[in-house]
Amino acid sequence: MSSNKPRLCFIGFGEAGQAIASGLREAGVQHIAAWDILFPKDEGARLKQAGEAIGARLASSAAEAVANSDIIVAAVTAGSSLDAAKSVAPHLSGNPYYLDINSVSPGRKKEAAQVLEGAARYVDVAILAPIHPKKHQTPLLLAGPHAQAVLPLLIDKLDMRGAIASDQVGAAAALKMIRSVMIKGIEALTAECFLAARRAGITEEVAASLHNNYPSLNWSKVIDYNLERMASHGIRRAEEMEQVAATLTELGIAPLMTQATVARQREMGELGKLDAVRAAKSEGGVAILDAINKAKT
Repeated sequence: MSSNKPRLCFIGFGEAGQAIASGLREAGVQHIAAWDILFPKDEGARLKQAGEAIGARLASSAAEAVANSDIIVAAVTAGSSLDAAKSVAPHLSGNPYYLDINSVSPGRKKEAAQVLEGAARYVDVAILAPIHPKKHQTPLLLAGPHAQAVLPLLIDKLDMRGAIASDQVGAAAALKMIRSVMIKGIEALTAECFLAARRAGITEEVAASLHNNYPSLNWSKVIDYNLERMASHGIRRAEEMEQVAATLTELGIAPLMTQATVARQREMGELGKLDAVRAAKSEGGVAILDAINKAKT
């Protein structure tokens, strides 16, 4: 490494990549490169603007992005995780660390590790909390034979936070995927329950009744948060839940509830593209319920 801090590269520069990169820049990391398959397209303009604001070097290809990198952070969509590994594998030198933070099944992580074998030190990474507001300090769970070696580098040089799950690739992914059955499933149930309650005119009554069973939860905030997350990220969450279904299948569990969550998350993500729903997200409460219900009729 030519400086005190590692040289980083992000493959995929959506919300997670941008948040981690901006936090690292604030922590004094100078060498940050980024590549996203959307960069050459019109919809990639906002991603490139974010990269310029952060001070990242915007690459013209995956090969250019990974050049001279010490650590590569793969932060693409669930469906593109294996393609991301394949896109960089022929262009790697110096045996960099490859942090796969994508929300995919343990089996998919093992496939990616095999693609990169001999070219990079692959690390299975799971992000187990919202990426904002902590950005690069959001706790990470690491797994794989190189997890123990990279963790001190992340903590001491990059001011990141993390813990070791196992020396086996897939262990961190398993926890991420299995907990998502509950996290994303509750989001889907929240939408289904309270959209129906709003149509029946009993939103407050249902919330009050649920409070009797779950007194620690503020249901007004739960509704606002879960519906906003689904409307904003439902399509990406649906892809993740497809990987959750794959994880359950790998474990011999029929993903009945998870498959339903896939459908509800995807529907909410599509509705979230509508101007009326996008405008209502900032208002929350009955406004977003009404906007979604109107869009569904």
